[in-house]
Amino acid sequence: MSRISVRLAFVAAASVIALPAFAAMADDSQITRGKYLVTIGGCNDCHTPGYFRGNPDMSRFLGGSDVGFEIPGQGVFVGSNITPDKKTGIGSWTPEQIVRAIQVGERPDGRILAPVMPWHAFASLTADDAMSIAAFLQSLKPVSNQIPGPFKPGEKVSTFIYRILPPGGTAAAAAK
Repeated sequence: MSRISVRLAFVAAASVIALPAFAAMADDSQITRGKYLVTIGGCNDCHTPGYFRGNPDMSRFLGGSDVGFEIPGQGVFVGSNITPDKKTGIGSWTPEQIVRAIQVGERPDGRILAPVMPWHAFASLTADDAMSIAAFLQSLKPVSNQIPGPFKPGEKVSTFIYRILPPGGTAAAAAK
């Protein structure tokens, strides 16, 4: 009888010790999945300085762009800092708030994200995939990088900009 009790106690103790290790592996797996999704989703393109100039600054990976997108009638929007920096990034956001921004296009302060943010496409992510992205973003090294804007139409812009024109806009007319 005592051997069985000792064995049961050992199995119980081993499972309690193994649970935190299993949770850490699950977290690593979720972060790895999030990294994969951020990579194929092209988040680096709009959220890493230097990317649009052909020289991404990977020491500030996802720390916010240095290029704004002008959308006529809406203003200029610069890809934000999506690292866990508490002052200039999303470090004070909960995972659920990050997921809401990714899938609904709404920041915790209620502001709707710029139309260049492809949240409509990300709206169809599974709940697990969206949470994996949030876990990955929260695992990054915080980058202190305050992004300018957004700028309303007609406001002075302090960054390089790309202008997005609707079909039939000035660029299309000039090409004819």
